[in-house]
Amino acid sequence: MEKNKPNLLFIKSDQHSFRYLSHLGNHEVETPNLDELARLGTTFTNVYCHSPICVPSRVAFLTGLMPSETEVWTNDQILNSAVPTYAHALGAGGYKPVQIGRMHLNGLDQYHGFSERYIGDHNRNFLGSPRDPGTHQSHMKGTAGPNRISLVQSGTGQSAYEIHDRIVTDTTVEYINQFCSSIKDETRPFALSIGYMLPHQPYVCNKDVYRRYRDRVKLPQIKEKRLEDYHPYLQWWKKNTGSIKITDEENLRCKAAYSGLVSSLDNMIGEIINCLKKNEIFNETIIVYTSDHGDQLGEHGFWWKQTFYEDSVKVPTIISYPKALKPNIEVDKVINHFDITATMLDLTNSPGLPRSQGKSLRNLLTTDDCSWENVAVSEYCMDDSDFADVSGNLGGRDVHAKPGGVQNKMIRRDEWKLVFYEGYKPQLFNLFEDPHELNDRIGDLKNKDIRDSLINEILADWNPTAIHKRMINLKKDQLIQQEWAKLTDPDDMLRWDLDPLNDSSRLDELNL
Repeated sequence: MEKNKPNLLFIKSDQHSFRYLSHLGNHEVETPNLDELARLGTTFTNVYCHSPICVPSRVAFLTGLMPSETEVWTNDQILNSAVPTYAHALGAGGYKPVQIGRMHLNGLDQYHGFSERYIGDHNRNFLGSPRDPGTHQSHMKGTAGPNRISLVQSGTGQSAYEIHDRIVTDTTVEYINQFCSSIKDETRPFALSIGYMLPHQPYVCNKDVYRRYRDRVKLPQIKEKRLEDYHPYLQWWKKNTGSIKITDEENLRCKAAYSGLVSSLDNMIGEIINCLKKNEIFNETIIVYTSDHGDQLGEHGFWWKQTFYEDSVKVPTIISYPKALKPNIEVDKVINHFDITATMLDLTNSPGLPRSQGKSLRNLLTTDDCSWENVAVSEYCMDDSDFADVSGNLGGRDVHAKPGGVQNKMIRRDEWKLVFYEGYKPQLFNLFEDPHELNDRIGDLKNKDIRDSLINEILADWNPTAIHKRMINLKKDQLIQQEWAKLTDPDDMLRWDLDPLNDSSRLDELNL
């Protein structure tokens, strides 16, 4: 083991909007601990996840590969254990990588390169298992998904997800304390990855916290339009999720609860930071914070993620390492999420992932070298709702599914952003002139060259027809495995049991 290698603390939340950091000027939320990390390190303001949905985004970050390379496009698919992850790379670099909390992976392999893993996810390891899948109480059923019910059943209360994160925090603090107490004469760094559930919906939070934020939040800045004024694909999405004509009360209630969940997340991160300081290893520890995707929080009339609007596909990202990196820097370069993966491996002197296109940000962090290709890509592909299962029943149970499936991809290059929808016309925005994405320039002849160039770049190594066919075959495999799990009930390898009794919502208390 190389002497004096840094400790690595990687923290990933779930569904944290890149705008919801108070050090960036958001007055609707308080994030003093993340603000401190930013003051002592670097904030990246244009980082794009590789899919605006949980599992594909997490797998892309873990492997440094796009969903079309791992073939993990949906929340139901399984990462091939032969694909190396950043945990494998850290291990090859001399660390003993440890994961505490959420990873959101399916299948037998719940480690994917981590030497140890604690707490786990609340969902079943095997889709189709007949046992309790870790669902919320009946009155909160559906509130964790992209459904109108999550807006209706919002406000004061408690989500079991927050209980999960409380346990993750306590376990992390205990791990660091024990690690530091075991160190004697040798220098022995750790590589610790922390997975949080917050601030993912259900949109409920502590009553006192909710009251504090309810008086602070404002209605979304970009108002909902008439349904017929949206892009045709987005019209389908709003209809499918029951999110047409969202009320002011729903927007305010959800935003207050979301701010409260972000605040709770920040407090727990603060406990981990304080633990590092008490053990006198804060300055020697690389701390990386990010999220798997954003939340639209009512902007454009959308909630949750699943679109390529900035609030959905961009993620907050902070890197702090007081011993070696400059403090209080803000970088606005356009960055792929797996560039952060490559950076963590570079800063820890670990081998890079062989097939990843991720590029280390070391030069941006340590020098005044500003050369950087401002480009990022993201995919969103979903199954076909007309697909029949092994019993002959048609699909359509997944809110993401539609006839013909979904094959969408986004590219951001410099100031231009193009969204490609298979079967529909694309969208084109100039984010310098139109940061709120209000003026679709796809039909403007003056932009023909940039439009054609970006479409060609998207389709150069990405074939929506081939992806649709491949997803049909993968779905057949998945349905056989689900029927197997239903009838054989395999044991979970690692799982945190979500107790629905930890859920509560108090809609009767909302008349504040």
